[in-house]
This record gives sequence, C-alpha cells and structure tokens, in this order.
Amino acid sequence: MSSSFRDLRVWHEAMQLTAEVYKGTIGFPRHELYGLSSQMRRAAVSVPSNIAEGKGHRSDKEFSHFLFHARGSLLELETQLLIAEELQYLFREDAQRLLAKCEAVGRALSGLINSLNGKRPDKEEPTTNGERPTTDICLNAWTKSKRVTKS
Repeated sequence: MSSSFRDLRVWHEAMQLTAEVYKGTIGFPRHELYGLSSQMRRAAVSVPSNIAEGKGHRSDKEFSHFLFHARGSLLELETQLLIAEELQYLFREDAQRLLAKCEAVGRALSGLINSLNGKRPDKEEPTTNGERPTTDICLNAWTKSKRVTKS
C-alpha cells in the first residue's frame, strides 16, 4: 500500500512553516509586496509543494530529486529571512523562530533523503571532529515516527 505525501511528517512541518512565513510577511512595508515578501512566500510554498510532487513520482530516486529541490528552496528562504531580519522587516525573535523551523524542516528533509538513498546512521562515518552528522539524529527520529512506503 502506497502512502500519500499527506502522511509525511516533513510535509506537515513544511506546511506549518509556510503558513508562518505568510503571517510573518503581512507586516512588511508596502513597497516589498512584490519584492522580498513575494520571494519569501514563493520559496516557502515551494518546500511542501516539491515534497508532494516528488512523492507522486514512481521511484525513490525521483522522489529524492524533488526533496533536493525542496531543500534548495528552504535554503533560499533561510537567506531571505536573514535579509528581512537585517532590514528590520522582522523582529529578531520572529526571524530566529522561523530560522529554527527552517533548520528542523531541513534536518527532516535530509533524513528522508538519506533513508531513500539507503544511508543509515550506523553506516555513516563520523565527521572530522569525531561527531556524527546531524542527519543521524533526524533520520532516527524520522524512522521512528513515519516510514515512507515504496510507491
């Protein structure tokens, strides 16, 4: 039985992030309506959209490809949040809260990508400082909460 993109925890987290970005950009200056505000909203919408689109493809390889697109959009959003904070369009606390949500979604995306590509935490080598990559933590949490069934 095939699961839906709606069954993925990372999709739900990305949807919540998108809603919060929309709420956060409401107070931006009017002259940013078609500028930074619009770019942030498009990047945020792209994250859950790419997760959903990728889930609709036939192979894990294709799904993984779309998850990388989602991660790229997420990094774009993080950059835009930093710009909005620098321009004082967002309060520091609000920007930091949204950035923390971006990081959480990013860890979940990395964990899902690693699981689709057959990488397990016990197979990954420690980093140069002897620590395990952060995707280990995310992958363990992800596999305990939801497992994607192969389409």
